[in-house]
Amino acid sequence: MSELRVVGTSVPRTDAVAKVTGAAVYTVDVTMPDMLHARVLRSDRAHARIDDIDTSAALALPGVVAVVVGSDLSSLFPRFGHIVPDHAILAIDKVRYYGEPVALIVATDLMVAADALSLVDVRYTELPAVLDTDAALADDSALVHETGYSGVSATPVVVSEYSHRNVAHEVERGWGDPDGAFAEAHLVVETRTHHPMLYAYAMEPYNAVARFTDGALEVVSTAQHPFMVARDLARVFSLPLSQVRVTAPYVGGGYGSKSYTKVEPLTAVGAWATGRAVKLVLDVEESIYTTRADSADVVVRTGFAADGTILVRDFELVLDTGAYADNSPLVLDKAVNRCFGPYRIPNLRVRGKAVYTNTSPASSYRGFGAFQGNLAGETNIDQGAERLGIDAAELRRRNLLLRGERLMPGLRGMDADLVADLDLLVDELDAGPAPAGRLRGVGFGCAATDAGAVPSSTALVKMQSDGSIVVLTGSTELGQGSRTVLAQIAAEELGLDMAAVRVLQSDTATTPFERTTGASRTTTLTGLAVQRACADVLARLRTAAAEVWECPVDDVAVRDHSIVAGGRSMSYGETVRAWFGPGGGEVVGQGVVRRAGVLAELPPFWEIGMVGVALDIDPETGQIDVHQLVTVADVGRAINPVLVEGQDLGAATQGLGGALTEQLVYDGSQIVNANMVEYRIPRITDRPRTFTSIVAERGDGIGPHGAKGVGEGARNPLPGAVAAAVARALGVWPDSLPLNPEHVWRLARKGISQRSGT
Repeated sequence: MSELRVVGTSVPRTDAVAKVTGAAVYTVDVTMPDMLHARVLRSDRAHARIDDIDTSAALALPGVVAVVVGSDLSSLFPRFGHIVPDHAILAIDKVRYYGEPVALIVATDLMVAADALSLVDVRYTELPAVLDTDAALADDSALVHETGYSGVSATPVVVSEYSHRNVAHEVERGWGDPDGAFAEAHLVVETRTHHPMLYAYAMEPYNAVARFTDGALEVVSTAQHPFMVARDLARVFSLPLSQVRVTAPYVGGGYGSKSYTKVEPLTAVGAWATGRAVKLVLDVEESIYTTRADSADVVVRTGFAADGTILVRDFELVLDTGAYADNSPLVLDKAVNRCFGPYRIPNLRVRGKAVYTNTSPASSYRGFGAFQGNLAGETNIDQGAERLGIDAAELRRRNLLLRGERLMPGLRGMDADLVADLDLLVDELDAGPAPAGRLRGVGFGCAATDAGAVPSSTALVKMQSDGSIVVLTGSTELGQGSRTVLAQIAAEELGLDMAAVRVLQSDTATTPFERTTGASRTTTLTGLAVQRACADVLARLRTAAAEVWECPVDDVAVRDHSIVAGGRSMSYGETVRAWFGPGGGEVVGQGVVRRAGVLAELPPFWEIGMVGVALDIDPETGQIDVHQLVTVADVGRAINPVLVEGQDLGAATQGLGGALTEQLVYDGSQIVNANMVEYRIPRITDRPRTFTSIVAERGDGIGPHGAKGVGEGARNPLPGAVAAAVARALGVWPDSLPLNPEHVWRLARKGISQRSGT
């Protein structure tokens, strides 16, 4: 391996990022003094031992400052990972998937860094590759990881607690007597489904800027969870958390794909190697190779009584996690929790495996394990209804949990009226005739996910001497509108105009701790922290007024947005100025949310998914047109109804993409559609002819004013709803996605063949 070398630098010139990366607009808009630019050399092998890396030609190129390879990181903790620190910053000893970072080129100019990529010579010895879960789980399979990894040591440790060494995580869940219940069932329905790999396709690709200054590491990034990124970086460089600062400005979309650590260690290593600020921007193809959603193969067996009552369900899930665990162990945990639906199930058995393969790493994706299992579980329910001769909606009504019933032992009881939500959905769906030459199908689905993550949030509200406020929160604005909603909550609590409220977010050095931005938690849990911080501000203002007026605190009240006692009254700003004196000051309130009191039980809330579609199919071409899309957003209280509808439409549209057109396609070791053209996300021309978002407000959430989260619910049951609609139109049940024209055309031919008996 080469030794790390840093060579002389020159003043960089400015070139549009778009010339190299295709990321023209949405990147971190930060320029630091004497900033360098980085590009990543990626492996062109799926599984290979690294024999040698010759960087001399690249280092000789004028403008190249450093070339960093995995062996240069021996003095650091060279791995990262949210659940398991198995992810090498730069490949060490071997590569595990096509596209894995092998070397980091740092140069004075982006174009120079790009030119230097071809000058790094990597010599490999090919190793057998396992490119799908069947190959990975075979008895004689090659091992993606020969060892496991400890979170406290840079040295791998041998682990073998799972059923196969290519299993990254394994979990079982269940209760009752499944085998006995199957023996007594009137009908047993067994189905198999495959959900493909997906890419979240945020508008902004991965990018970051890093520098070391005064012994501290500062990073500006596209991170959804800056505090978790800071923790990973602190471990890499053996720094205390107080010496790591991660800031996330407005992020151009995330959908889970920007959860946890991604490109920040690469960027920080560049800064560590050069002693200068370094910026790294990935292009679309690199972003796709950075993370994706787990694909899933699911086998479901459901035992029904003659009246449609569910007696027992059995699920077996296998997730393709790719080369590194990232967050897939938690995705598997959630998939296991969510696959069997919001139904009363007296006997249950679920077994799940997250499997290492020599493919790009999987991680979080909007819905977080729910949609893969929901496709399997809901289409199985629909086929059970068909065989029992019971209306699919009625079958669900008979089995949906009632308010207060527990889906799983030890978890919070159901906090929604699921039957009422289903009725709202079904009443709105249009099952009318299709246009001439088309076939119409109607499908719908239900889901309830244990949302909100761990209830851990902190917010600060600073009352200024002029009566305006600053809200400080570690939550990240991803385009979901959290900055607006948190400002609304603060303004409502304090009786202020929105113009008097400023929200500052996502800076581990200046904003208070926020564990995560995800799981539809921000309005509910961060909003609760803001609400409590506002109450703390008012309490402190009352105390300050009592000292100024020299009266008991109990005599001081808040009335009509003023501090009053007897016949005396001061505005908030006047109270601050009176207590501090002529120089002015500020009063700071803190709001803390933790797993205690009303939040002691998990999940903090159940996020409900109720969606339905009516679609028209051209049997000659397989083309699907979505005639109608209906969602029910059971949000407890809509703090901002327009944003609620936008979140529901966005989630459902993303679900339509996954159901109808999207999938990452591997040809051997390489993704063949890792680009903006062949990976087909929904376009404006794909929009449903009509969209209805029904907002159900019953004030039954634990958040501000009874709010519950929204943002993932409509995503989760969409694939199953589309599959059911296609099946009802064609008479054939699909068992895999996407339902693109070719797939639907083949299903139509199969349906015709079955009906004709040929």
